[in-house]
Amino acid sequence: MIKRLSFGLFDTGETVLSALVFSTFFPLYITQHVDTKLYSFFYGSSFLLSFLFALYIGKFADTRTLRKPLFAIFGFLTGVFCLLIGFSYGLPFLALLVFLLMAVSHQQTLVFYNSMLLSFEERGFTSGLGVALGYVGSAFALVFLAEHLKEPDVYFVVSPIFLISMFPSLLALENPPQRSPVRLKEIFKDRRFLLLIASILTNTEVANTLVAMMGVYLREVFSMEDFQIYRVIGISALGGVLGGLLWGRLSDLLGVKRIFPIGFLLWATFLATLPFAPKELILLWGAIAGLSLSHVWTTSRVLILSEFPEGEASVRLSFLSLTERVASTTGLLLWGLLLLMTEDNFPLSAGIMAVFPLLGFLLFWYMHRRRLI
Repeated sequence: MIKRLSFGLFDTGETVLSALVFSTFFPLYITQHVDTKLYSFFYGSSFLLSFLFALYIGKFADTRTLRKPLFAIFGFLTGVFCLLIGFSYGLPFLALLVFLLMAVSHQQTLVFYNSMLLSFEERGFTSGLGVALGYVGSAFALVFLAEHLKEPDVYFVVSPIFLISMFPSLLALENPPQRSPVRLKEIFKDRRFLLLIASILTNTEVANTLVAMMGVYLREVFSMEDFQIYRVIGISALGGVLGGLLWGRLSDLLGVKRIFPIGFLLWATFLATLPFAPKELILLWGAIAGLSLSHVWTTSRVLILSEFPEGEASVRLSFLSLTERVASTTGLLLWGLLLLMTEDNFPLSAGIMAVFPLLGFLLFWYMHRRRLI
């Protein structure tokens, strides 16, 4: 259990970083100086660089079994970049550049962190516990810390929290020894794997767009003050706590292949009904968002590890990073395009996004029918 808690504690720090910096403080700050559509473009484009880097560094990690050392290196760099945002706060474009570097480093960290699941037998529950602890940390940060934090102080607080949360994993978890020769050309020819990645893409596309733009959406649609936004996101994150434990346990009991398709229906329901959500009941939709997000983070990494060679874990998970990065790129670019087409109609744009998880469900159904998965 100590190993599981050590693994999960990093998810706590990582989600605090995502909740306070990626989802709220920095987007709210930078969109006061840079147009929202331009910010979406830059943030989305940075993920293309992240994928290319993750793909080849993942191959290097698998062939030399360096998953844990690279997890430590990129985790440290992420914490340092977070600090540097605070120091460059008075220069918005410099702060944006540092933020983009942090985003790239952060995603490399996640690739190697996810590969540490190779050390566990009950990977569903371990993954779900990490997601649940992550939401506990983010809820605490947003409900109790966000009101008392101001920029640039938030970056000086979040950085040490993130770095401290990484140490238990470095101390308690072994470097996964699984090794195999990795041939990128063969992976790119693996039709079964690429179809699965495409199906995951449709969920992560809307998930990452929601994480990046949730604070802005609440501000623009419901005219909420910053402290109200922090409370809504923080309290809504409690749905993710339940979801992480639920999806993780069900993945181990029933099989992750049976649990994974539920995510498509969750996201389609959330997005299709969001335009009709009244301000008084927004926490209900927030709970659905938390369940949907926890499902994505809990099941995707476990599904890849269960269906494909363990010795290729980092490379395969780099494709998961690719999915998230391309999803963020296309999701944010499409979000910006939808806002442009609807003349900044946020609710209508959100409703249209429901098309993507529905397409993912159809793709997964096709794979199941063809017995590809």
